[in-house]
This record gives sequence, C-alpha cells and structure tokens, in this order.
Amino acid sequence: MLASFTFIFLGLLFILLKLVLIVPMREVCVIERLGKFRAVLQPGLHFLIPFIDRVAYRHEIREQVLDIPAQSCISRDNIQIDVDGLVYIQVMDGAKASYGIEDYRRASINLAQTTMRSEVGKLKLSQTFSERDTLNETIVREIDKASDPWGIKVLRYEVKNITPSENVIHTLEKQMEAERQKRAEITLAQAEKESTINLSEGERQEAINLSEGDKQKQINEANGRAKEIGILAEATAQGIHMIAAAAEQPGGDQAIKMRLMEQFIQQAGAILNTADVSVVPAELAKVEGFFAGVGEVTNTMQGTK
Repeated sequence: MLASFTFIFLGLLFILLKLVLIVPMREVCVIERLGKFRAVLQPGLHFLIPFIDRVAYRHEIREQVLDIPAQSCISRDNIQIDVDGLVYIQVMDGAKASYGIEDYRRASINLAQTTMRSEVGKLKLSQTFSERDTLNETIVREIDKASDPWGIKVLRYEVKNITPSENVIHTLEKQMEAERQKRAEITLAQAEKESTINLSEGERQEAINLSEGDKQKQINEANGRAKEIGILAEATAQGIHMIAAAAEQPGGDQAIKMRLMEQFIQQAGAILNTADVSVVPAELAKVEGFFAGVGEVTNTMQGTK
C-alpha cells in the first residue's frame, strides 16, 4: 500500500514538473509541440501539456562576449600580421536563433574572422594601428548584416591585438631607429644653423657697434679740434689786440722791436746749437733791414688802429 502511494506521488510530481515551467529572467525558452515549433516563452511562470509540449532550446538573452582566436592576415602592403579580437552579441529572436542557424556562437566567430581578414586586407599596416575604430565599426556592420537571419544582434567588435611577424617587427625596429637617427641629425643641423646665424648676427652687431663708436670718436675728435682751433684763434686775436694796444702806448713800438729782436736771437741761437754746420749771416745789413721791416710793420699796425 505504501509502495503504491509512493509510485502515485512520484507520478503526480513528474506530471507537475512537466506541466509547470519557470523561465529565468536571463533566458527565453523555445517550446515545441509534437516536434513542431509552438512558441518562445519569456521569463516567468508557464504551463505546458505534459508529454506533448517540451522545451527544445534555451537561449541566453544577456549580452554575450565571444573571443575571436588570432588568425593570420595579409595587409594591403603585403605584410603578414596576426589579429584577434572580441565580438559582443545578443539574442534578439529565440526562434531564429534556434532554427535559423545550427550554432550561432560558432557562426559568429567564423564570420568575424573572415570579415576581419577581408577588412584588414584593405588597409596598410600603419592604418591597422591608427584606424582601429574605423576597422571595428566596419566589421560590426558587416557581421550584423550577415547575422540578421540568425536572430542575433552584433553590438560591437573590438580588436585586441595586432601582432606583425618577427621579421616585420625587426624591420620596423630598424625603420624606427633610422627615423630617430634622422630626426636627431635634423635637430643637430638646425641647432648648428641657428648657432651660425647667432654668431654672424653677433659679429655683425659688433662691427656695427665698433663702426658707430669709431664714427662717434671721429666726430668728438673733430669737434675737439674745431673747438681747439676756435680757442687758439680767439686767443691769437686777443693777443694781437693786446699787442696793438700796447704799441699805442709811449715807447710801445720800441718795446715790440726789442721783443722781436730777443726772439730772433733766441731762435737763431737754437738753430746754431742744433745744426751740424754753423751758419753765419753773410750780410749783417740784412739783419738790420729785417729789424727795420719789423718797425714798419709795427708802425702800420699802429696807423691802422
């Protein structure tokens, strides 16, 4: 009796489990009735006909991340590189995801690989590094267009690594080293050029300063000589005026004659002392005539005053 009750209880529990279906929040369930698609059940509590309805597929409706394995690609400039990435997808239609494709995850990975290989082949190596955003957008657009019959939505694609081959890396390192050396030589040449320009500018400014100084010196000297000549001329004029005034005094002409005779004798003595050959006037009358001429000059000056 107990065994029969137990079998009945287990049977009822089995039927109840087949009758009631609780779908979690993160999933959708595809129901088949007698092998034919009936409905896609959303999260919540649902009732099924035991032994007639069954859950054929369960799909994750949250965003899924698929890792795209690295694959060898050839860029437009014939350089071999290995590229891997991540693709983000989400199931939008459970029925299409169940019956439109055998395995949408594997299909998405393969489609991402082929699309990525095709898009990388359109770019040069340098562009694959600098235009990652454009590459990602192009791959997403192409994959999403092809995966629409599968009931999934490709949200985004991200290139993880772009790895050139060892030979390419070695070549790129040489190229970068040559570029750095080129920039260093250009910098040194520019520095030397600027140094030469600065030196020439300094020499030019120095020459200008020297010429300006010499010019100012010559001007100053000329001004000094002019002042000196003016002062001497003024002093000479004053001296002559004073001599003329003295000559007008009584006995002034005799004093002038006496002074001129003294100067003549002094100058003649100096000449005789410094000369290697002694010179004596041949005609002493000429000396007397000299003093007579001096007297006439003095008288003329007095008459003029």
